[in-house]
Amino acid sequence: MSRVVDPQPVRARFASSYTTRVDSTFFAGQLEGSGGLREVSEAARGAPGSSGAPGLSDLLLDGLSLLITEGLAAAAPTLRKAVGAFEDEELSVERSLHLGLMAGAAAATLWDFEGIRAVTTRQTDLARSAGALAPLCLILQGGIHNSARCGDLAMAAVLSAERDALANAIELRQAPLSDLLVAALKGDEPHSSRFIEAATDLARAQGEGTAAQVRLWANALLSNGLAHYERALSLSRRAAEGEFEFYVSLWALPELIEASLRTGNENLAAVALERLAESADICETDWARGIFARCQALVINDETAELHYLEAIERLGRTALRPDHARAHLLYGEWLRRQNRRLDARDQLHRAHDMFSEIGMLAFGERALHELQATGETVRKRRDDTRHDLTPQEEQIARLALEGRTNPEIGAQLYISARTVEWHLRKVFTKLGITSRRGLRDALPSRAGRQN
Repeated sequence: MSRVVDPQPVRARFASSYTTRVDSTFFAGQLEGSGGLREVSEAARGAPGSSGAPGLSDLLLDGLSLLITEGLAAAAPTLRKAVGAFEDEELSVERSLHLGLMAGAAAATLWDFEGIRAVTTRQTDLARSAGALAPLCLILQGGIHNSARCGDLAMAAVLSAERDALANAIELRQAPLSDLLVAALKGDEPHSSRFIEAATDLARAQGEGTAAQVRLWANALLSNGLAHYERALSLSRRAAEGEFEFYVSLWALPELIEASLRTGNENLAAVALERLAESADICETDWARGIFARCQALVINDETAELHYLEAIERLGRTALRPDHARAHLLYGEWLRRQNRRLDARDQLHRAHDMFSEIGMLAFGERALHELQATGETVRKRRDDTRHDLTPQEEQIARLALEGRTNPEIGAQLYISARTVEWHLRKVFTKLGITSRRGLRDALPSRAGRQN
């Protein structure tokens, strides 16, 4: 008598096994080579099917395997379901850490920033509720990245300080990959370059191959901000190359397009724009379409370019991604100046300069300043306000106090005593020129109600 095998547990075992293998191979990146990734993905797609509704691990397994073997168009519907399933499925801290890496990668590949942020927020809430310090250290990387993407470098510094305090408390050594984006956005040369290289060396020592591609992308972003276009071209081209077009290679395309055009490599920019167009058409988010419109305007560079710049500004303005939005104003202003429309150019360049200054993007701010001066405008550099005098730990304590946390509650989260919290708060009040917690809301208006 033959034995009947229920396909559901068989599928579950395959999903668990191959999700683990795809996860580890996916994030090993270029250091491990691409052959193993395709092999495991093809094997995963051959796993027995399930008669029931697919769960989160099934969706991630199928979506990422399709991405690797058949491309983004085939994978996108399943990846979208996987991102949604992460928000809805019951998860332990361990599963949220493991599957969250993959769900975040799925959302990033789809240019879905709200999906990225939702995954990170859920992971953070689960880890904090469980008091899981090691997972929280890893998850805070996502919060740092998200804050940087939104142009909130002060919040990114706060989260970095929390991660570092936790890592020191539990003696966990990790590569600060998210800080690479922060350093690149700041554009503080040569400090940013040194930091990017140091962080990459640590990542390599720990076997995190993804760091190699992240380093190339971050350095390309930094180089474009500094107007070092030849260097940006070399870096972004390497970041965008590869057999599999994962999210880092997609994010490198805007840097590649700008650097190519600045160095006279129009054909290379056109090819990169085609890849970006395919991705934007499939993903259909304001982020993807806004970035594509911005790059399309650069490549076209004729009288129709203005419509694409305006579309980019409108679409990116609907997102939380202020650095990308500011860059659209900058590029539009640069184009207007070259069309001899100086008054219109000044308006756009002032917007860009103000946004870069508020964010703290020094290199791109200098680019906007130079363009403004080229129009005949005299521009005063903005003075930093008093909250920039706060250390990252003081900013974090001030934020928690602004949220209504008591000194013991703040101390418990930061692993310091309530008396130490009180001492830091006194320093905060002195620096901000206030006398009590009641003054924090007015002294730190941009912090009120802001989410990680």
